Amino acid sequence: MNTTKELFLLAERIKALREQLGITQAELARRVCLTRASVNGWEMGLAIPSTAVIVELAKIFRVTTDYILGLDTGRSVSLDNLSEKEIAAVMAVIECMSKI
Repeated sequence: MNTTKELFLLAERIKALREQLGITQAELARRVCLTRASVNGWEMGLAIPSTAVIVELAKIFRVTTDYILGLDTGRSVSLDNLSEKEIAAVMAVIECMSKI
């Protein structure tokens, strides 16, 4: 993280992903074994999570670390832990959306 722009993007991504998951700062903090103040610091652009925490956040949010860091503008979704039927449903939605 060299620039204010990169730090802002990281802060925005973490906040947006947390809100999309529908959890509070306190809940996210509990999941990564840190304080709510730590999460608030990331979302305010005042602090940067450690590499290990970024990896954990990627797992929680089911995105890549590159996405969280703003290195990848695309977003991927992990299909891990989904049944074959659930994967087929996701693929059907993607196919349907690509025709729009």
